[in-house]
Amino acid sequence: MTDSHAEPKDQPQPNPSHTPHDPEAIRWTEARSDQQLIADATTLFTETFGGKPDGVWAAPGRVNLIGDHVDYAGGVSIPFALPHVTAVAARRRTDDTISIVSLPPGAATGTDDVTHPEALRTTVALAGIGPGHPADWSGYVAGTIWAGHQNGAIPSSDQQDNGLDLAIISDAPLGSGLSSSAALECSVALAARELAAPEQPLDQAAYQLLIDAAIRAENDVVGASTGGLDQRSSLLATAGHALAIDFRTNVVNQVACDVESDGLAFLVADTNAPHSLLDGQYASRRGVIDAVTAHAGASTLLDIEDPLAAATSCADADESAVTPEVAHMRVQHVIDETARTLRAQDALNSKNWKEFGRLMNESHESLRDLYDVSTPELNSARDAALDAGAVGARMTGGGFGGSIIALVPTDRITAVAQEIHQRTVDKKLPNPTFLAITPAAGARRLV
Repeated sequence: MTDSHAEPKDQPQPNPSHTPHDPEAIRWTEARSDQQLIADATTLFTETFGGKPDGVWAAPGRVNLIGDHVDYAGGVSIPFALPHVTAVAARRRTDDTISIVSLPPGAATGTDDVTHPEALRTTVALAGIGPGHPADWSGYVAGTIWAGHQNGAIPSSDQQDNGLDLAIISDAPLGSGLSSSAALECSVALAARELAAPEQPLDQAAYQLLIDAAIRAENDVVGASTGGLDQRSSLLATAGHALAIDFRTNVVNQVACDVESDGLAFLVADTNAPHSLLDGQYASRRGVIDAVTAHAGASTLLDIEDPLAAATSCADADESAVTPEVAHMRVQHVIDETARTLRAQDALNSKNWKEFGRLMNESHESLRDLYDVSTPELNSARDAALDAGAVGARMTGGGFGGSIIALVPTDRITAVAQEIHQRTVDKKLPNPTFLAITPAAGARRLV
């Protein structure tokens, strides 16, 4: 696990053609350096709580290269960590209270930030945390600590001194399908774990408990029906690598992901279309897969000998809440996407970028046509990227808004961004924001 604490590589630099004062300018989302994160998180902490924090921890968002909506079905996904992280300055308390202050993504700290109108503040008693409570944004934070105490990921004492003061800053875009929630959960989980048990090593078993705690916080406390891809990505990623995650076996392999040496880069376009995993759409897709799996008496969908037949049988028995045709489509996506992701892993290992791009394209089409989770904004951005010379492009994440990722020649980054931007202007869609990225490091202590 030591590699996950390596510094991120320098990121490819975009060259926008518009000035910052141009209202039609292409907008780029930058990531702060570790040194700036330490300074900003410490400043917010000191202004809010007084004194210094015990440390500063960070955890990244993630982008999924391929393999979406398969994590909860026992499939395979290939994500990597973003350089854009959530950082938390933390200090132990002498009671059982969690006190939190959080600034919006990208917000700068300074002498007036303690009264920043957008700052979020709350105090939560550990005794009051549980399924469904707190139900607001603080559930990601408090729920992770509670779940960590429940499963032993974060050791607790009976001395009523398990509380924490937490000051949170972030560069991870919200509502973009880039796992800002996992970045928040995992930064808090790592901070709480290391403060509670600084002498205990963070081995593979300890990381798995932290992953499980973060997943439970999101599923049970917040109520988002996610499958565990995001938390594994945030905690286990290493710089310069993607993760090949097999959710059926819980095996995670580091896969070198060096596109720069071949003159390529990854471009993320956040469509800024509304995106939420709490509106029922994500849960309804997962509900079909869970229903088919339960109907067949299997552990995961991909443990079923004939998943398509099981989908038809489940729908005919009126157990999946959809028609047999729709159930068949949903299951077909999971089968195809998992096989496609395994081929993509081979292409990544052999640096066959043409094949990798083709598989990205197929993945988007499956998510659009079989799983019905894409949107006009995502389709527009993806099509524009391909028209402008991307090797491959697809929606990434849960869908229903959010972002696309494109594999593009380095010298075409700005041109592809311009085409995506212009397409949204022409169609009167929300203006996108862009991230030019390479695989970064996972969760780590900064100081």
